[in-house]
Amino acid sequence: MNITILDIIDISIVAYVFYKLYMLIKETSAEQLIKGIFVLLVATKLSELLQLHVVHWVLANTISIGVIAILIVFQPELRRALEYIGRTKFISKPIGEFDEENIDEIIEELIEAIYSLSRQKIGALIIIERETGINDIIQTGTIINAKITRQILINIFIPNTPLHDGALVIKNNRVRAAGCFLPLTDSKYVNKELGTRHRAGIGISERSDCISIIVSEETGMISIAENGKLYKSISKEYIKNILNQNFKKQGENKRIFKRGVFFK
Repeated sequence: MNITILDIIDISIVAYVFYKLYMLIKETSAEQLIKGIFVLLVATKLSELLQLHVVHWVLANTISIGVIAILIVFQPELRRALEYIGRTKFISKPIGEFDEENIDEIIEELIEAIYSLSRQKIGALIIIERETGINDIIQTGTIINAKITRQILINIFIPNTPLHDGALVIKNNRVRAAGCFLPLTDSKYVNKELGTRHRAGIGISERSDCISIIVSEETGMISIAENGKLYKSISKEYIKNILNQNFKKQGENKRIFKRGVFFK
């Protein structure tokens, strides 16, 4: 059998798709379910080879009904997969109003606020929207729509103030809302010692491509959650690099859209 370049491309595409699917379900409950389904398929084939007709009939019908069950059970993972596809760079979306001026100043204000909260051991949860819209989360809080300054960020999280317990959402380089409610992660791999603030930061990063910046009120430790993973005790330089990549990338996307170039 002759293998052509098209066959290699075909196999490479399938391998890449399976790799990406695996990365989406890695360290989630879906990973264990996939293993269970694989065992079920092997058992079905074995029952057919061994001519265990009743067992084979039961397993075969279980699999046919299980297709619907898979759609229900894997709903969070399927949603993540579709959102991942929607974030591909083939088509850029309108970003809306975007304050592109003084990006370096915005980043400096954010960093100063985060480290001021850390030194005072004031708990904080800051969400930075990227390409996946989180307006449903924004609507759960109080709309602010203010310029990013260290004074605003710090005052929002001062204990016993009305908005200190929820999350603050930054959208288009503006403080869009505060006191927002976030979904908690349901991953069983998350450290049980983590509090609600960290679980919420991880949870929203599982459902969108946003960045969650978390300040612990017990230790003052700063963490970042991205793509469902938590990075603890990160350096100021790392945070600065993340913020630079995020804000400057959004600015570039905005300039491309204004020029009318939709394909990148």
